[in-house]
Amino acid sequence: MTNYDEYLLSGLGADYRAFQRLYLSGYNLVFIEWIASLKDESLSDYAKRLLPQIKDERPVLIGLSFGGMVALELSKLIKPAALILISSARNKDDLHTSFPWLMKFNVLKLLPEFLLKRSNFILEYLMGINRNEDRKILAEIIADTNASFLIWALSAMSKWENQALPEHLIEIHGTADRLIPFRRTKYMKAIEGGGHLMILNKAGTIQKIILDYLYHLK
Repeated sequence: MTNYDEYLLSGLGADYRAFQRLYLSGYNLVFIEWIASLKDESLSDYAKRLLPQIKDERPVLIGLSFGGMVALELSKLIKPAALILISSARNKDDLHTSFPWLMKFNVLKLLPEFLLKRSNFILEYLMGINRNEDRKILAEIIADTNASFLIWALSAMSKWENQALPEHLIEIHGTADRLIPFRRTKYMKAIEGGGHLMILNKAGTIQKIILDYLYHLK
């Protein structure tokens, strides 16, 4: 067992609150802060501008949803000790077919900003949220979402091209994810019945998988 610093990258529009029920005792957790995107910036170029926040030569990167995609791009720039994807994708082929459709027709750009910053039953359904305490957290996160960043990120995801995977990789994914559909891979740790935001309601199961993986990491 080696102690590595864990760098956590949250989901789209989210922040450290998405990880508030994840307890990785004995490890130093560093939360990567999203910075403003540039016009037409790719995920790879965006990841380069996040590098100053990473102080370790061999960090462990833990990426949730969109954060996992950015973490994959970071793993091409540094040599992480490990990459842990939670409810995320390895390339755009893993994404739901609605992502490129949304951006092709500029659906989100047609909506007023206040609608993009308000939780609703459709979003809760897609996220797999069904408890009031989780609805409250989701509503707070959505309310603080930067609408421009959201639109940029979805556009960047629809154009994302990635084939490279780091040596030490695990994917933690719920079998009931409605946003990024579950698919079995050799890296997969499946969580039965887990939805897209299972980081909230299945945090205990997720942290056990992570702690066991880190314990055996050399």
